[in-house]
Amino acid sequence: MSSYVDATSGPLEYCQEMAGLFPDLAENYYGKIESYCRQKLWHQLTVIVLEFVSDDHKSVTLRATEGQKSNTFLGLYSKVVSVVAKKINQLSLARIAAAVAFCSLEDGSTTSLDESKKRLQDLLDKLEQESSNQNNNNNTAAVLYLQSKISLLDLQADNNDSSESDNDTKKEKLDKIYTVIKENGPLLKQLVSDTPEAVIVNSAHYETSMTYYKIVGPPEAFYNEAVDYLNYYQPKEGDAAATDTKSQTLAIDLCLAALTGEGVYNLGQVVSNPILKVLEQTPQAWLVDLLRACARGNVKDFKKLCQETYPAQIASQPALVNMGTQMQEKITLLGLIELVFAKPATERNLAFAEIAEGLEIPLEQVEWVIMRAFSVNLMEGIMDQVEESVHVTWILPRALSAEQMTDLAGKFGTWAVQVTSTKELMEETDICPQ
Repeated sequence: MSSYVDATSGPLEYCQEMAGLFPDLAENYYGKIESYCRQKLWHQLTVIVLEFVSDDHKSVTLRATEGQKSNTFLGLYSKVVSVVAKKINQLSLARIAAAVAFCSLEDGSTTSLDESKKRLQDLLDKLEQESSNQNNNNNTAAVLYLQSKISLLDLQADNNDSSESDNDTKKEKLDKIYTVIKENGPLLKQLVSDTPEAVIVNSAHYETSMTYYKIVGPPEAFYNEAVDYLNYYQPKEGDAAATDTKSQTLAIDLCLAALTGEGVYNLGQVVSNPILKVLEQTPQAWLVDLLRACARGNVKDFKKLCQETYPAQIASQPALVNMGTQMQEKITLLGLIELVFAKPATERNLAFAEIAEGLEIPLEQVEWVIMRAFSVNLMEGIMDQVEESVHVTWILPRALSAEQMTDLAGKFGTWAVQVTSTKELMEETDICPQ
């Protein structure tokens, strides 16, 4: 008599039960999951489960079950995924487990949140032990991913927790998360770049890192990590952008950090990013206008926006009110760089009076502005206090807007004409008789 027991019998029964409970999910999900388990098609099973728990589909697939004590994500993980876990790619398994954990922040169940966090930690411990016992790095991506997601879950759970917690406990937790971020940064280089695996793990790392700095500051640290995260993040487009609250929050935070962050001057890399488009049809669109004027170094437009167009909106935003002086310094310095950029490369001598007029500042402040630009490495050159002028030899490379690129193309065209003219003159000189 055979003692063989089909391990997939439990998952098959669960899928049949859930298909009866949620008929609208039967054909596209539970029926397929049952079929893949029965045929032992593990890759196809992984793909359909990842789709089931993805952000794009959870508005349809995430349902409460068992009298609100559980949900479809937890059930699928416990009854199906955990049973066939050894057959599933470890990074995919980690992604499924993370999706289950984060859904607990939305369904309002404290118990399920605690259970999901424990499930993530148990999986991490198991993968780390396997890597140690086998003395290989096959699980590196999954381990790094889980460490980032556990840290992010802690950050978001604390942010949603309105109860007063022990400050020492919060500090200890934040210190632990900071250690994970710093230790994992160099380890990311072990992954082969530009692979789907590397993209997934890097995205998780930078999302956690920027969330950490959003909480503890400073804004420039958040800005730097968020810019790296944008390399792996794709906001929703079209009609879906109106309900993409995650992208809208990120865009608002980026605008504020860009405007107030110390040492943040290369704003073009954010201005040209699709993330800002999600704000264009929202009440927060004024932030995009303000950021674009600042990135262009257009002092006149920036002051008009602050003083005439959006004074009420700015006054309602504490980050801009508290950092008003720093923001004014930033637009002044970027305005100076724009004045230099507008000059031909052979004529980068600016009189103090010209700078004062262009930046709309008193003449006696010009010298300080130039020295400040030198000190923060925005430009290099020689200042002549007697002649009251500055000769600029270098300005900080930066991401340019389409308009600035058009201007630059025109300058290249002028330069090419001058080079051709010089070449022709030298050729004529060579053939002239002595």
